[in-house]
Amino acid sequence: MKQIQFKNTTVSYSDIGKGTSIVLLHGFLENQSMWDKYITTFSKKNRIITIDLLGHGETECLGYVHTMEDNADAVHAVLAELRIRKVILVGHSMGGYVALAFAELYPEYVKGIALLNSTARADSEERRVNRDRAIRAVKQSFINFISLSIANLFSEGNRERLVNEIESVKNKALKTPLQGIVASLEGMKIRNDREVLLHLTTFPKLLVLGEKDPVLQHDETKQQVENTKVQLVVFPDGHMSPIENEIELTAVLLKFFKGV
Repeated sequence: MKQIQFKNTTVSYSDIGKGTSIVLLHGFLENQSMWDKYITTFSKKNRIITIDLLGHGETECLGYVHTMEDNADAVHAVLAELRIRKVILVGHSMGGYVALAFAELYPEYVKGIALLNSTARADSEERRVNRDRAIRAVKQSFINFISLSIANLFSEGNRERLVNEIESVKNKALKTPLQGIVASLEGMKIRNDREVLLHLTTFPKLLVLGEKDPVLQHDETKQQVENTKVQLVVFPDGHMSPIENEIELTAVLLKFFKGV
């Protein structure tokens, strides 16, 4: 695990392998360890950079609102430290929001983007209200909030099959500081709509969705890529494709990297 200083905050990352640089960005309540099983395969022919986003994993909090732009700047700081000028970005859920913010701020760096269980659209009014509700809930009962949040990310049919994996995700999530959780919820709530990037950017793009995703409405999210060149892959499960569909997703991403 390596670290850099960014705006008086420690940002933690790892850098493994040689070849095309690929940045893997985790989602809300996750950290870079979510990619451990993928790194072994991906780093055989690529250089894999994983980063703990602000207030997650070993990366400290920056303030009381972690915007997607703040996170994108932290990613940029890591790439500057490593002297990397071109990357493929893979972002799960909130990591996808950060990848899109990065593409807007640093377009010259981007070779391709894979969004996993993510969306380019801003929060709807209803989602914003739900974020505020989540902030109140986590302040009220941290452990309950985490336990419920994590289990609800998986499709119902997988909750029994993946009981150990869910427990592991939950235990990692419990290490996320309260400030990091609230700051991320605040940041996601106010993020910009970036759907235009799916239409106007020329680099290859991939969107991976779960048909039974309890967080993102599958049909609605799918609409974003109609009449675009974005490659769409739909799995029959929930919001946690990296765990629920690990083998299939590995194959899909390797093919995407090759195509880029």
